[in-house]
Amino acid sequence: MKTRVLSGLIMLPLLVIVILNGWVLYAGCLVISLMAAYEFFRGFRELDIKPNYPIAVCSIVALYLLGMLRYLAIRTTDGFSPVRVFSSETWIYLWIFGTVLACLLYLFSIEKRKLEDAMVTITGIFYVGFFCYTIGELALMQELNILVWLVIITAFGTDICAYFAGVTMGKHKLCPKISPKKTWEGAIGGILGSVILSGLFGLFFAKEFLIHCLVIGFLASIVSMFGDLTASIFKRKMGIKDYGNLIPGHGGILDRFDSVLFTGPVVYFYAVIILQMFCFWL
Repeated sequence: MKTRVLSGLIMLPLLVIVILNGWVLYAGCLVISLMAAYEFFRGFRELDIKPNYPIAVCSIVALYLLGMLRYLAIRTTDGFSPVRVFSSETWIYLWIFGTVLACLLYLFSIEKRKLEDAMVTITGIFYVGFFCYTIGELALMQELNILVWLVIITAFGTDICAYFAGVTMGKHKLCPKISPKKTWEGAIGGILGSVILSGLFGLFFAKEFLIHCLVIGFLASIVSMFGDLTASIFKRKMGIKDYGNLIPGHGGILDRFDSVLFTGPVVYFYAVIILQMFCFWL
């Protein structure tokens, strides 16, 4: 009981950040990205792989700064402003180029570095940094940022509902070599639970997006399970149970948010591609 209470107290500020949304959530995503990247890189120590955390910090911070400047540029009034040059998507391509280049230059100490060191550095930046960044981007979409809640609802809703469905009805293993306890019955229960919870959220808090909430609940739930299984693969290869011990009973930041890292991009790209285009056509 003490462990659960302590876990709740640690998670409470994260809930407050989501409630505040906007720039507060954007900044929170940056902090979580940096913490999660550290945990991810630390997990490779047992495999004698040495990703470069300073490169990851510089890259992730640069991504968030570019995102902030792009947001300000898009909303700049007519007339000259230094930030207007950041309105182009080209800056994101520059960030990708700079990140990959920095990771490859890390290999130039050829007597000290292995190919895996650079590859894991790149993977960590995109898997943790970029995936989490999409949640921050969604938080700045003033007309659609209420959908940030679906990132949390689909990830945690799928996990909780899949657990109870698996415990009560689970018989057929889903991926026994990756996660022996997961079952097809649990997966189906998780998807249904996510759709129902997302629908209820849309019904009470976002009626104009009700149908979209149901669709997102379905799509994000499936991807959420991919995220959970991906984290299990990483930890199994690393030979660890948890990425950290920051949250008692749940492990580290990355242990708690492995599914969120996957639902974030789903909700963000759905909002950008489907909802914004749909509204434009109307």
